[in-house]
Amino acid sequence: MKGLGAIYRRELGALFLAPLAWILFCLVQFFQAIVFLLALAQSGGEVNGALAVFLGNGWPFWLLVVFIPPLLTMRMISEESRSGILEFLLTAPVSDAAVVTGKLLAASTFLALLWANVFVYGLTVSFLGGPPDWGALFVAWLGATLVGAFFSALGLVASALSATPLVAAFLAILANIALFFLPLLRDIARGLLGGAPAKVLERLDVHAHMQGSFLRGALDSGHVVFFLAWTGAALFVAVRLVESRRWAG
Repeated sequence: MKGLGAIYRRELGALFLAPLAWILFCLVQFFQAIVFLLALAQSGGEVNGALAVFLGNGWPFWLLVVFIPPLLTMRMISEESRSGILEFLLTAPVSDAAVVTGKLLAASTFLALLWANVFVYGLTVSFLGGPPDWGALFVAWLGATLVGAFFSALGLVASALSATPLVAAFLAILANIALFFLPLLRDIARGLLGGAPAKVLERLDVHAHMQGSFLRGALDSGHVVFFLAWTGAALFVAVRLVESRRWAG
């Protein structure tokens, strides 16, 4: 995709220069520190379990996933569309896919660095005499990064749908919350409609895919493909929405 590298560097630089991103980064670090100490105390000093809370084995991670990606992506398309920067990019010698993919990669990189804080805690407890399972920790971090990319792609779809960043964030948060109700809908569908609809909903269960592979320390290609495929689908929708702006212009 022509211009992907330039868009990625531009968006990543914009994120690290934005006050909102640094505010979110600091708040998340503070939140994770409290969660880690509480998890370590509740688990009786079991390091791997306490670290896994950061990466999907508990509500703190999923709470962050619901809110942080929409806040990171809400301005990426909607604000640029309103200010005219997006129209400039669309007339530049870069493809629409490169514009949207570069934004997705920048948001995913920021989230990957956010989740990588778990390695700092791992090193800390290792120096104190309780080394974690580094292999399992890396696999869980990879899974968290894929989850972050998927939710960032949904955030870009919402940002492309709305010309107002706050509305885009609200739409993305609603979509993220809806994903977590899929297990409940699966159980209802199994009781009312039978097994086939329930199996379809089960395949969309993000939490189950995270638990089924990454949090067990096993890198299952099926679960990797799940996140990559749905991220690609959301990215495709976002690109088409951006393309519609080109033709509308």
